[in-house]
Amino acid sequence: MKKMLRTMFALLACILVFSTSNARGADDESLKIGPGDTVHVKVLEASELEQAARVTDSGEIPLILGGNVKVAGLTPAEAARAIEMVLKNGGFVLHPHVTVTIDQYATQNVSVLGEVHSPGAYPIGTPRTIVDVLSMAGGLNEVADRKITIERRASGEKITYFLSNQSRTALDDNVKVYPGDIVMVPKADVVYVLGDVGRPGGIVMNTNDSRLSVLEAISMAGGTLPHAVPSHTRMVRKQADGTYVEISLPLSEMQKGKKPDVQLQANDIIYVPFSYGRNMALSLGGIVSAAAGSSIYLAR
Repeated sequence: MKKMLRTMFALLACILVFSTSNARGADDESLKIGPGDTVHVKVLEASELEQAARVTDSGEIPLILGGNVKVAGLTPAEAARAIEMVLKNGGFVLHPHVTVTIDQYATQNVSVLGEVHSPGAYPIGTPRTIVDVLSMAGGLNEVADRKITIERRASGEKITYFLSNQSRTALDDNVKVYPGDIVMVPKADVVYVLGDVGRPGGIVMNTNDSRLSVLEAISMAGGTLPHAVPSHTRMVRKQADGTYVEISLPLSEMQKGKKPDVQLQANDIIYVPFSYGRNMALSLGGIVSAAAGSSIYLAR
């Protein structure tokens, strides 16, 4: 009876260990152990062999029984199998069941690059959420894209994280960044509204869907002014070969709902002419040059 109870408790302990391990998430299980990490080793059949050990510079940990075993470059599950083989082949445990977890990662820099206020390398010794890491770098700047790439230090795997404009969604979808990872925040796409509008300039397409229409862009630019000529509005679009093409936009009819709105592409330029009395029409080249020197503001 006592033997049966011991077996049941051992099985429950095993389930608890594996449940805890699974709760850490798939990312933790797929990440590889590196030098300087502290790992926790448990042997189900021999509690006295439980230990915490730091991975040496050569990538090994010293076992209580069995000597050194190389674990660097292995996932926790692979390291557990390697330790099982050492214990079994050495005759220490007949049928070992080992679990390995990473208690602490080596203190390494996480590099935050691109469109953040303070790009650079920041030391972390444990996994941190992407929101935490971005906060360390001062947060996103005004031209940042919300599609952020995280490159894992060991595998080189690239993970895309979308930082939603909605705070609850951003926190719910938060992912972990590990020591040694690289976080890259690219620059968001921009469209330009120039001419006789309230606030001419570039508009960052940093909404949740990164989409913007002509009427939305005109509205964000403060709308057309009283003496503008919206019926002569033009859009300049860059082609794949680097050249530009002009497209007439029936803005007056679009504003009245007689013509459908048009979705913009990155770097599109909308030019609303001034009144005939203030004739300040620009050539295609002039419009492109004006866009290049425009101030940038956010789409809200």
